[in-house]
Amino acid sequence: MTEQDIDLYLREVIDTMSDGLIIVRPNGTIMKVNEALLRMTGFAKEELLNKPCSVLGCDACLRSRAEGKQHWCRLFNTRKENRKSCHIIDKNGNYLHVLKNASLLMDDNGEILGSVETVTDISELDRKELKIRELSQKLQHDEHRFCGFVGNSLAMQKVYTLLGKAARSDAPVIIYGESGTGKELAAQAIHEMSPRSAKPFVQLNCAALNESLLESELFGHVKGAFTGAYRHREGRFEEVADGSIFLDEIGDVPLPIQVKLLRVLETRSFERVGENIPLNMDARLITATNQDLQHLVREKKFREDFFFRINVIPVHLPPLRERKEDLPLLVEHFILQNENLRKGDGLGPETMHKLMDYDWPGNVRELKSALEYAAVVKDSGPILPEHLPPNIVETTGKCLCPEPGGPTIEPDEKQQLLNALKQAGGNKSKAAKILGVSRGTIHNRMRKYSVQYTLDA
Repeated sequence: MTEQDIDLYLREVIDTMSDGLIIVRPNGTIMKVNEALLRMTGFAKEELLNKPCSVLGCDACLRSRAEGKQHWCRLFNTRKENRKSCHIIDKNGNYLHVLKNASLLMDDNGEILGSVETVTDISELDRKELKIRELSQKLQHDEHRFCGFVGNSLAMQKVYTLLGKAARSDAPVIIYGESGTGKELAAQAIHEMSPRSAKPFVQLNCAALNESLLESELFGHVKGAFTGAYRHREGRFEEVADGSIFLDEIGDVPLPIQVKLLRVLETRSFERVGENIPLNMDARLITATNQDLQHLVREKKFREDFFFRINVIPVHLPPLRERKEDLPLLVEHFILQNENLRKGDGLGPETMHKLMDYDWPGNVRELKSALEYAAVVKDSGPILPEHLPPNIVETTGKCLCPEPGGPTIEPDEKQQLLNALKQAGGNKSKAAKILGVSRGTIHNRMRKYSVQYTLDA
């Protein structure tokens, strides 16, 4: 068979390809497509031929045309594209994740005749990867682990479920929790379970910077924008691109920066400090705080419109004192992590009682520090109560078990509980809303302080 024979049967050769093929004229209209592309997209041949190639809605092409380069198509500048990851839209409006290879077609004189593109559908690979990830997370969950979290209490199971659902959405997520409950872990879990997992994950502690530095960190600046701006600097929104950006301690963001962040969320664009050129914002926003933002809104210290914009998917991480059934698992986890403790004999029974009696204001982070302290203090054998930090040994049992006949010592938490129940007329659900906690927390605190209220709903 000669080359001329092959040319005669080229149409049949093209239609046996498993990858989609498109030939586009220099003016952007489609000259030819093969059967694989038609099967992939669901279009009929007459619905594509002589139509603009933009009919396939390729997101990479849309971004290229928005950049305003010399030519309407990036390919005419780069000459070739290899394994370009992008999404096209099929006839039913569904997105297909594809890998695209493209090259210009030129005659012997170097004149451009058009372009040829091959398209490989990898959406099935995405589905398989997602299934593997889900099975991996299920295995972790069965072993009392979930994306770095340790615990299998009902409270944590609810958190795991919500994190998984939040990961499948692109809406803003805000993570509420006391210091040491694992807000950063939750943010990373959402990113790792999301379709953006291969993209960057960038975080910033908003409480660590003053207003001017925070603005520069977020949006970047150009040379000469302010005193000390000796060069251009890329901000976190540029750095993250189309990944996930995590803003911790969002409650400490100054009001002027809140206004600018609100505009970013509404327009999906931002400007560098000292420049008025809008840049696209493609990132997914995750925030976190240990403060009561609604209280800050009432005090005019936090913008209400910004609060509603970031409070789309709220995730509440329970403090350790409300999931003490997870404490033995956490202790085992931290012992295995510490070489000095791993060589010992674990915890004595009295030590575990001490840990269970303590309220852990520093949560999981404080527990880890307490065990690291014990690893340094003890010589050999099991961890005994005297190996724990003094504040844990001295605090456990106080206020909770008053001496018979002695005065009842009511901590602030108990008084707050009593006040809330009185204000709510004994309705536990209303009392929970007043204190900003769950109804289960009200039950736990009532048992903890032996509080009984006859009115309830």
